[in-house]
Amino acid sequence: MATSTLTGSLIDKVIAVSYASLPQQAIEMAKHVTLDGLAVMLAGSTEPLGVGRISIQYVKEMGGAPQATVIAGGFKTSMLNAAYANGTMAHALDFDNTWYPLNHPTSPTLPAILALSEHRGIGGRRIIESIVAAFEVQGRLRLAATGMADGQGFHKPGTTGMFGAVTAASKMIDLPRDPMLMAFGIAGSRAGSLSINTGSMTKSSHSGHAARMGIECALLAKLGWTASADVFGPGGFFDTFLGGRAEPERLVKGFGAPFRMVDPGVGFKKHPSNYFTHRPIDAALALRAEAGFNPADIERVEVIFPRFDYVNRPEPKTGLDGKFSVQYATAVALLDGEITIDSFDDARRFAPDAVALLKRTTLRFDDSIPKDFDKMHAIVSVTLKDGRTLSKKVDRLSGWVGIPLAPGQRLKKFNSCAARVLKPEAAAQVVSLVERLEALPDVREIMDIVRAG
Repeated sequence: MATSTLTGSLIDKVIAVSYASLPQQAIEMAKHVTLDGLAVMLAGSTEPLGVGRISIQYVKEMGGAPQATVIAGGFKTSMLNAAYANGTMAHALDFDNTWYPLNHPTSPTLPAILALSEHRGIGGRRIIESIVAAFEVQGRLRLAATGMADGQGFHKPGTTGMFGAVTAASKMIDLPRDPMLMAFGIAGSRAGSLSINTGSMTKSSHSGHAARMGIECALLAKLGWTASADVFGPGGFFDTFLGGRAEPERLVKGFGAPFRMVDPGVGFKKHPSNYFTHRPIDAALALRAEAGFNPADIERVEVIFPRFDYVNRPEPKTGLDGKFSVQYATAVALLDGEITIDSFDDARRFAPDAVALLKRTTLRFDDSIPKDFDKMHAIVSVTLKDGRTLSKKVDRLSGWVGIPLAPGQRLKKFNSCAARVLKPEAAAQVVSLVERLEALPDVREIMDIVRAG
């Protein structure tokens, strides 16, 4: 096949990613990513509206050879079914990590990697290089896809995440160059996910679909299935999804120098909600902690925010929809002084105090605030019944790229998520195994633990 295409250049760089040449920071970040991914899959199985429950039941009814674990399902099924269920649960709480430009790099990729490792006995070093390569492809693709606006049109896990998944699966089974070109071409016809489904269960399935299709594309290509050898060339991904509003050369320029999971790094979420709600949440929590007022004394709340209709949801239909509502996320943070997984169930969303404060919470767009997630800020103002108005501005967001969570914070998040399914000693075993991932012959011991039903 021709070697002078953009896709061919990308494939060459993907193939060149090897554990032996990875910087230690990338190896450590891959392990952090793995532990965080397992955490949100475990917790995602308990998503209050039933995303995990329905996903597990769906793949059980689909049937399949017992190849790979359904996390928290208590059984194994085919690699594709397991990747779908686990990928959907990884994104069910919107608690999976992200980075800049915005994307969810773990939920479409790690479930595919886990399924292949478990079924085929693929070791930890290959897992780590697959994670690093998959993250890099997604990061470079997001940089190149300049016309893919945040929160609009296509949801990234089903587009850039799809190519992360096929990268991961291709690396895991060690696809040669020509079949890998075919795998990427097949992935181009599997890509797509509409952001209009945000706030519903379907959004989570974008990650599950990508994980499942990543495996399918790689296996089909290995068997000789054909596709375009230049999915990123003329008439391909950039022209179809972006109408040419892209800088395709950024797909390969600077690839791995440094790896983007090292610089600028990976964002690990503190709150189980859409990232755009995190600055208002942090401002609300800071006001509660610093001012010490009684939530019953709040007269009204105003949030000043950049113009994003995506998160302007004054009356979210469900607790799940509330994850994408700046108004609700701010109100419940003020009421409870904390944000947990249960902040976004229907019981909390429709509790009398939440309903009442939500009616008095307004979102005001300020077009002078940058819309770039890395540069924006939010201001939350609370007016109390005694006439006082308290305000808090948040620009720097802890957990965001460049402002990492401390190791203790990441471990606390894992334990909190895992506790919804696992006993403490089982959770501790998972942590210990992931910490020495590079030495593991495969992930079977980990999956035996997290399979708990």
